[in-house]
Amino acid sequence: MSILDTEELEMWRASVSAFLDAEAPPAAIEEWGRAKIVPRDFWRKAGAMGLLGASMPEEYGGSGLDFRYEAVVIDELGRRGLEGWGFVVHSVIAAPYFAEYATEEQKRHWLPAIANGDSVLAIAMTEPGAGSDLQGIRTRAVEDGDHWVIDGQKTFISNGQTADIVLVACRTGDEGAKGISLIAVEADREGFVRGRNLDKIGRDAQDTSELFFEGVRVPKENLLGGQAGRGFAQLMTMLPQERLAIAGMGLAMLERALAETIAYTRERKAFGKPLLDFQNTQFTLAEIKTQAVVARAFYEQCIGKLVAGQLDPVTASMAKLWITESEVAAINRCLQLFGGYGYMNEYPIARMYRDARIDTIHGGASEIMKLMIARTL
Repeated sequence: MSILDTEELEMWRASVSAFLDAEAPPAAIEEWGRAKIVPRDFWRKAGAMGLLGASMPEEYGGSGLDFRYEAVVIDELGRRGLEGWGFVVHSVIAAPYFAEYATEEQKRHWLPAIANGDSVLAIAMTEPGAGSDLQGIRTRAVEDGDHWVIDGQKTFISNGQTADIVLVACRTGDEGAKGISLIAVEADREGFVRGRNLDKIGRDAQDTSELFFEGVRVPKENLLGGQAGRGFAQLMTMLPQERLAIAGMGLAMLERALAETIAYTRERKAFGKPLLDFQNTQFTLAEIKTQAVVARAFYEQCIGKLVAGQLDPVTASMAKLWITESEVAAINRCLQLFGGYGYMNEYPIARMYRDARIDTIHGGASEIMKLMIARTL
């Protein structure tokens, strides 16, 4: 039995599905893609519905649930092609840092607005010269009286144009892991500058930006957890959930691509019969279906481990590596079965082909996943 097949989760899925059908119909998703940003009004509606704080403690405005409920939202977004909404970055990746590591005062100050959609989150790790190697970051925060003064640059930051609060990985000490801290920077701070909304090959509705910190002064109270030098350890502890969420996004897209392709090959004819009647089509889709079913089983096993507090970084890396690499390869094969129509953006498979490509890169590239796994050999 699937770990997601419970009465409570089915009720949650129905609620999420009804909300997305009403507030994010296909026409709206198309418009958000053209605008390259999801409107703030949608964020607030999602917050009011409870989507943004599902696994956040109740005393801070959340629902006190667990990752299974986030996984249901990820599934429903994937079924609609709404991966471009930065829900995962806000609710599944960034918000847990506040819930897990913030001081009691910080939690009461920030979490309610994070849960209701008034404050959208981004997390700024990647820099022009530092990607998967987080120890190479150069953005620096220097103590000055009761403040930290931050200087540096970040890039490829999801929710970069929308975010009200950016959780910034910066260097507060010497080189290496022990010199890294996480500091919350409100977007209205003087010296905080949003760069351009980057022009990507996919995930059109996702605002992804360069961010600049030019002598940004923030109170010392904005240091996550109140003690410098803990940022790297905090990041490493939360990466399994981040990587599992990315795997879930990839799996949802893989399953959608398979369903779209089966439907298309049933209708499309060649040489007088449906494409699905050809053995090549059947064998291709049989392989992809097998990959999807195996991926789903492994993913849900990992969800069980995460909820039980037992998901280790290596297993999460395996999930991200195998599922996202399978996703990209399978969608490529699905597109081939569409022929020329697969190259047209009006067909969902073309957009999935573009959208999927980032999943083997962000949250740690496949090569980094292999390195982590190889250390256990």
